[in-house]
Amino acid sequence: MNRAELEHIIRAASGITSQPDLVVIGSQAVLAQFPDAPATLLSSMEADIYPRHRPDLSIQIDGAIGERSLFHETFGYYAHGVDETTATLPPGWQQRLVPIHNENTGGATGWCLEVHDLAASKLAAGRQKDLDFVRLLLSEAMASAEALAQRVEALPLPPDRLALARNRFRRLQSAG
Repeated sequence: MNRAELEHIIRAASGITSQPDLVVIGSQAVLAQFPDAPATLLSSMEADIYPRHRPDLSIQIDGAIGERSLFHETFGYYAHGVDETTATLPPGWQQRLVPIHNENTGGATGWCLEVHDLAASKLAAGRQKDLDFVRLLLSEAMASAEALAQRVEALPLPPDRLALARNRFRRLQSAG
């Protein structure tokens, strides 16, 4: 998915929900800070999104422009309606959201995770595709290892899961 496609999803999700502010929490959030991000970071065809002030309306997004919808079949990408509990994020993430607001969003604003918050959430999830994503962010110098280490330490996780996220980060650093 590229920046124009994400803008299209923001515009469509806003139209469906009548909500002007949407939060993008998946990997496509990287497009707010890096509109021309390397293609290797943009392989996902879905954007995880929810209305900022009405997350309960996410089901409308799934139904109208979600996977296997007419929207998906027509454009080749889709939205996944989620909520604020979908990703594990460090405190203060809401204050660091990066807006996408332009003519292509139709007056709506897509509030995207800041890259270090996004990377920390990926380390908490720990799937191979998440680790590959973080590895690329670091190797492309799109994320600072120091800032990411701080965000990982702040994750609201039980000690055992925090240790896993820490270890995943250390392995990525030593491999990089």
